[in-house]
Amino acid sequence: MGHLMALKERQSSTDEMFEPLKQTIELLKTYEQELPEMVFKQLEELPEKWNNVKKMAVTMRQQVAPLQVNEVAVLRQRCSAFDLEQQQFWEQFRREAPFRFDSIDPHRVLDARHTEIQQMESTMASISEAAGLFEVSVPDYKQLKQSRKEVCQLKELWDTIGVVTSSIHAWETTRWKEVNVEALDWECKRFARHIRNLDKEVRAWDAFTGLENMVLNTLTSLRAVAELQNPAIRERHWRQLMQATGASFTMDEDATLAHLLQLQLHHFEDEVRGIVDKAVKEMAMEKTLKELQTTWASREFQYEPHPRTNVPQLQSDEDLIEVLEDNQVQLQNLMMSKYIAFFLEDVSGWQKKLSMADAVISAWFHVQRTWSHLESIFIGSEDIRAQLPQDSKRFEGIDIDFKELAYAAQKTPNVVEATNKPGLYEKLEDLQSRLYLCEKALAEYLDTKRLAFPRFYFLSSSDLLDALSNGTAPQQVQRHLSKLFDNMAKMQFQPDAGEPPTKISLGMYSKEGEYVAFSEPCDCSGRVEIWLNRVLAHMRATVRHGMTEGVVAYEEKPREQWLFDYPAQVALTCTQIWWTTEVGIAFARLEEGYENAMKDYYKKQVAQLKTLITMLIGHLSKGDRQKIMTICTIDVHARDVVAKMIAQKVDSAQAFLWLSQLRHRWDDEAKHCFANICDAQFLYSYEYLGNTPRLVITPLTDRCYITLTQSLHLTMSGAPAGPAGTGKTETTKDLGRALGIMVYVFNCSEQMDYKSCGNIYKGLAQTGAWGCFDEFNRISVEVLSVVAVQVKSIQDAIRDRKQRFNFLGEEISLDPSVGIFITMNPGYAGRTELPENLKALFRPCAMVVPDFELICEIMLVAEGFIEARSLARKFITLYQLCKELLSKQDHYDWGLRAIKSVLVVAGSLKRGDPDRPEDQVLMRSLRDFNIPKIVTDDIPVFLGLIGDLFPALDVPRRRDLNFEALVRKAVVDLKLQAEDNFVLKVVQLEELLAVRHSVFVVGSAGTGKSQVLKSLHKTYQIMKRRPVWADLNPKAVTNDELFGIINPATREWKDGLFSSIMRELANITHDGPKWILLDGDIDPMWIESLNTVMDDNKVLTLASNERIPLNPTMRLLFEISHLRTATPATVSRAGILYINPADLGWNPPVSSWIDKREMQTERANLTILFDKYLPTCLDTLRTRFKKIIPIPEQSMVQMLCHLLECLLAEEDIPADCPKETYELYFVFAAIWAFGGAMVQDQLVDYRAEFSKWWLTEFKTIKFPSQGTIFDYYIDPATKKFEPWSKLIPQFEFDPEIPLQACLVHTSETIRVCYFLERLMERRRPVMLVGTAGTGKSVLVGTKLASLDAEEYLVRNVPFNYYTTSAMLQAPLFHSSSTVLFLILSPAFLPGLSNPSQARSSTQNGVQYLDAKES
Repeated sequence: MGHLMALKERQSSTDEMFEPLKQTIELLKTYEQELPEMVFKQLEELPEKWNNVKKMAVTMRQQVAPLQVNEVAVLRQRCSAFDLEQQQFWEQFRREAPFRFDSIDPHRVLDARHTEIQQMESTMASISEAAGLFEVSVPDYKQLKQSRKEVCQLKELWDTIGVVTSSIHAWETTRWKEVNVEALDWECKRFARHIRNLDKEVRAWDAFTGLENMVLNTLTSLRAVAELQNPAIRERHWRQLMQATGASFTMDEDATLAHLLQLQLHHFEDEVRGIVDKAVKEMAMEKTLKELQTTWASREFQYEPHPRTNVPQLQSDEDLIEVLEDNQVQLQNLMMSKYIAFFLEDVSGWQKKLSMADAVISAWFHVQRTWSHLESIFIGSEDIRAQLPQDSKRFEGIDIDFKELAYAAQKTPNVVEATNKPGLYEKLEDLQSRLYLCEKALAEYLDTKRLAFPRFYFLSSSDLLDALSNGTAPQQVQRHLSKLFDNMAKMQFQPDAGEPPTKISLGMYSKEGEYVAFSEPCDCSGRVEIWLNRVLAHMRATVRHGMTEGVVAYEEKPREQWLFDYPAQVALTCTQIWWTTEVGIAFARLEEGYENAMKDYYKKQVAQLKTLITMLIGHLSKGDRQKIMTICTIDVHARDVVAKMIAQKVDSAQAFLWLSQLRHRWDDEAKHCFANICDAQFLYSYEYLGNTPRLVITPLTDRCYITLTQSLHLTMSGAPAGPAGTGKTETTKDLGRALGIMVYVFNCSEQMDYKSCGNIYKGLAQTGAWGCFDEFNRISVEVLSVVAVQVKSIQDAIRDRKQRFNFLGEEISLDPSVGIFITMNPGYAGRTELPENLKALFRPCAMVVPDFELICEIMLVAEGFIEARSLARKFITLYQLCKELLSKQDHYDWGLRAIKSVLVVAGSLKRGDPDRPEDQVLMRSLRDFNIPKIVTDDIPVFLGLIGDLFPALDVPRRRDLNFEALVRKAVVDLKLQAEDNFVLKVVQLEELLAVRHSVFVVGSAGTGKSQVLKSLHKTYQIMKRRPVWADLNPKAVTNDELFGIINPATREWKDGLFSSIMRELANITHDGPKWILLDGDIDPMWIESLNTVMDDNKVLTLASNERIPLNPTMRLLFEISHLRTATPATVSRAGILYINPADLGWNPPVSSWIDKREMQTERANLTILFDKYLPTCLDTLRTRFKKIIPIPEQSMVQMLCHLLECLLAEEDIPADCPKETYELYFVFAAIWAFGGAMVQDQLVDYRAEFSKWWLTEFKTIKFPSQGTIFDYYIDPATKKFEPWSKLIPQFEFDPEIPLQACLVHTSETIRVCYFLERLMERRRPVMLVGTAGTGKSVLVGTKLASLDAEEYLVRNVPFNYYTTSAMLQAPLFHSSSTVLFLILSPAFLPGLSNPSQARSSTQNGVQYLDAKES
């Protein structure tokens, strides 16, 4: 049967085989390929043989057909029997095979089934074979195949179960403390992955589910075990776990993982997590408490001895307070925690301790501060002890208690122990309340003194206490006289042979040194307020007595002789009284019909005036000259009034032209001087005014006088308003002088509150003095509304003619001569609009630009010029033309103050050279005084104008050659270059300081402002003049820190930086020059507070009512780059020295730098190279290339020097190297100094442009042809240019560092690092500028990270819009290491240059940095 089957299968393929073979042989024949004979023979026989075989097969099939049928029937029977058998086997297999997880001995069962299946499979194979021969179809026997498949799957599953179970059992024996949960977890996860990879059909079986649950439960339990392994778990937590799981166990060293797994932790995962979480939180608390313990165990108080008594005083420790506050916040947070229960006692204990420490420390400091303030008063001053016996006694008790506490505290240095002593806080509170009583008593005592002598209101409390404590020693109190009286500097005491001077005062000295003897001696013994009242009365009586005599003696001798017999004030007032009298006589004669009476008087006036002018030209003492100048000034006005009356043919004393003048008259009966103007009459107040100049009276002054006097006459107040330099304050003061009244000028600032204003008004009302509040609208509007009520209450009291009235709840006396005036500049920065209720109380007076020509003429007359009128016209024309034709610079001022200072110069020049023609003197002063402030471009125009007004005059500059020689010596001593231009600037500064007490030194960065100041200072030192110099940057601190502020709660005065410096300098007694240098941008917010210092008042008025005078030897200097944000009020108040960039140029700084180099050859080579390259570079850079930020020329030159310092190291440049090497390095430094800041924007790459220009301009040093000049550095070994890319290090990836933190160097970063490294080595500051994301911070950060931490300390300060100087100061002062690197990050420029103050465009933080650097 097998053969028949084989034949059947091969028939068709064999049939088709013969034809192709024949064709192949034919083909080979055509190619003449002979085949063996045998092949042909076979090809003929084989088809025949094949056909015979086929025939034979047919025959054979027919023969076996009956046998085949029988066999097929048997086969079919066998098939059905086997089918039944495998069906039964399948059912049994499903029943008995180990599908359940709890099956017993599964592998044995599987082996047995496997054997059975193998037998059945062999039977099935034999049936299939037979069926194949007889061509019978056999069933599929699916169940058997399925059984085979499932046996395999079960085997694999149970193998896995075996592995997993044995692994877990092995783990269970590990001690639970040693269990490596991570490793086990990883294993479990591997099992879980393996299980997931098993056939999907397996997943339905119970064995699979059991295995999966086992692995997952183990995983969960392991998570719980991991949490339980936390070191935070304590015994109490195990007990909580037992409660949660309901099982009891003992957790000791020997417990294994099995013990934990028995707890079925997978059912209690959340509970375990909760317990562990609690344990962790409790552990953190424990840690915090331990830290507290260690912190406060070592914290100790620092003490310093009290200067007078050596009592140990607590030192204020910012750090301690900060830690205390932080820890209190920490404890507060712990108390809020829900896990606090276990530590509640500890935490609340600490809370109590620290809050007690906090309370005690603040109370201690308060007590200590008050004690040390009062100690010097109650213990140190015998006078006050005598006057406050009760309070002194009380303070003695306090003193004993406090000292006892202080010494006891010193014995317990630990902070917590010292502050938690029982009863300490109560003692401090008691001391506080007792000290408060002493303070209150002292304040009341000071108030009683102020009420007794109201001028004490204008002394600060510290000055007043000083005066009171030295009350019995008048000589000691003398230094306060200038603050209490208008112009009394000191007194003359009756000497006692061999003894110290007595307390009998004989006379007074003014600040100018004029001496006036009292009409009768004044007794200065007793209490200070009583004898000061006596001095006040004597002063007034003396002035009145002088007038009584002067008026009578006026006609006894010629006026020019008479005026030397009397003090300046008396002489001037008597002159004014006699002018009124003589005009009255002239009017009377007119009425009698004598027509020329007035003209005759006019001639007399002109003659008197000429006599005075002649005297001025002669030799006079300083005081006499001032006296005659003042009388001249008033006389010229008197002459003009008479001339006007003649011109207008006035013939009656009742004409308004005459009535509107301020007329002084002497009342013989009352023996008093009265001043009349219109219908108002004022009694002269006889305040001693000394020998001071008076204002030129112009029609504007007259109008202002009328308005102000009428407002007083109507019981109102006056408010002159108008632009800067129109004389608002000065006119008010001058009117006060004309009436002999004390005028206090107050510079208002936002630091003033309603209480400090109230105190001023209280003082004014009781003294009857005038108060002039300058820049009144700088006070904040909420204070102004209260001020309105205060002013109104004073005005109402005057109207009602009260002797005493209620002011701010206090009954005070009233002197009706009080006047309150306010002056304002409308519409400047930081000004407020006055409230309506305040406006209603003040009578406004508009001040406009006065008649300059008239003022100029009269001042020239007073300075002794004969041709005053024509010179005045030339003077004013020049200033008018300057204003119109010169460029508009912020620092130009052609106003009244500028005119006045030039006139003072002209006067001193005239006296110094009396024979020189007057026009030459004026021309010289106009030229030499103005040139210092004029910018280079305007100088030809200015000189042209002067040449046109003073034709054919060429007067040489007045030079003091000795002084110039000293300046040159000073400049050389400072290792600077004594160039003529520079020396001239120093001399000009000296000349300016001689006539102006405030000077702005203006010029851009790098023009040499600081060096000019240092050179003059050094010159003074060489001249042995003992100069003193204090400098500060006003913009680096706030206004309150600069000028001081009153604490609104405690009324305690916190002194400011500027006020304390000014006070210190004012107290220095020698007459050497004293400078306060303010080096920082001008901003109206601070400089307006200096208005009264900078103008003729020369006094700093503080919110504490303290008035610090600017002595004649003191000068205020401002070093600034521009005056863009200054108001005209500021610009007009100071002299200006403008330093043009061209004045100094690049040469002197370079020469000074070259001089510092040690090698002679190097110095010579560098000088040549600078001259060769710099002029061309600087000229081109001015016009052509755009830089990323504006860089002054001087900075680029300085950068070049810094780079050369770095590059010209001895190892690279030997002493004998050729000059080409120097040039090579010089060129390299120059291209980076000048081209390093070129910007590359979307349109133009300025670096490339610069590179092209350089290559065409300078050809000595050859660069490689590729790329730009910026692509190469100098190889120190070969002295050739090499590309930067050569220096790029191989990048090595460190897998520990995250990718974004890796720095991959490029030629750009290598370049920056190259210069950064070299400049840092030389300690030169570096600023990287670029847009965001260019890697500035990364480069700097990488560089700084590589520094040796032992030697360098790095502080990273984030610097932005809101950074203040205080925020910047903190990190700087915390570091005490050798070198400090400051990173401003982000270092983009907007962070530095667009700050928050839009008003004045400078930022407090940047200014502070600027001050630190300089």
